[in-house]
Amino acid sequence: MKILVTGGAGYIGSHTCVELLENGHSVVVVDNLYNASKEAITRVEQITQKKISFYQEDLLHKEQLDQIFASEQPEAVIHFAGLKAVGESTQKPVEYYNNNITGTLNLLDCMRAHGVKNIIFSSSATIYGDPAQIPITEQCPKGSPTNPYGWTKWMIEQILSDVHTADPEFSVILLRYFNPIGAHKSGMIGEDPKGIPNNLVPYLSQVAIGKREYLGVFGNDYQTPDGTGVRDYIHVCDLAAGHVKALAKFAETPAVRIYNLGTGIGYSVLDVLHAYEKACGHPIPYKILDRRPGDLDSLYSNCDLAKKELGWSARFGLDEMCVDSWNWQSKNPDGYRK
Repeated sequence: MKILVTGGAGYIGSHTCVELLENGHSVVVVDNLYNASKEAITRVEQITQKKISFYQEDLLHKEQLDQIFASEQPEAVIHFAGLKAVGESTQKPVEYYNNNITGTLNLLDCMRAHGVKNIIFSSSATIYGDPAQIPITEQCPKGSPTNPYGWTKWMIEQILSDVHTADPEFSVILLRYFNPIGAHKSGMIGEDPKGIPNNLVPYLSQVAIGKREYLGVFGNDYQTPDGTGVRDYIHVCDLAAGHVKALAKFAETPAVRIYNLGTGIGYSVLDVLHAYEKACGHPIPYKILDRRPGDLDSLYSNCDLAKKELGWSARFGLDEMCVDSWNWQSKNPDGYRK
């Protein structure tokens, strides 16, 4: 298929482009490069030895987006593009709602205008809020996210479901991610946060390489085996493979389909820290800090549905995730910046 990937130069987007190209699909990327680098696209092309149609464009620019649809005529869309820093979203709610929701509405308008009725949306486990049960299944009701970023995911899921209700030929797949970490085995593409990393592993890797003094661990008095928060970490390449598997569902009766993508295993902050120490071969300094408001003890997934319906399950464990992350970080200490 010809797939239009919004945000395809980003962390998950670039890894998904590799999987798509290696599985025989052709790829059109639309990315404004606000939190990404064109170098990621160049390296995806080097890894796969295949070309990508790349447009540096913003989903808020509807006329330009319409022209891209007209000239490329994609058969399906994978929608990653969006602002994603949880903390920043609480400081800039208007920017987050405008960018993430308006961008999606523009995208859907262009899809309708050009008869494209297949979309995979990059959603998040954050939509479960404080979940009704652990492990979290897709039957778990949507909760109340704790920040505007989470609410944009929640709302976009609702918008896409409503689009299918209005036009039952519209096929919608909502992939709810847990915590993607790691990098491509080649070490050529990986996570390259601008500024201070918001997530555990990119921060950890910067401490490991000497860019930051220590890792702050938020709270050690949670109801977990070692007192630190437990989360479900998934290798970004496993996550990317889930998107390619999901494309097969477009051949079936259009519906709204929802899948969790995680490993189903909870790892604590200290589990991740120790696995990273093993990967980089030296101790990593850390300090216990106060809990962050809204952080939950434990969050991990049940991914049986993805296994049953998509034939997908995570292949890589925590050690491999950390080894691949370190391989990327050590080869690219400044990310994609030369």
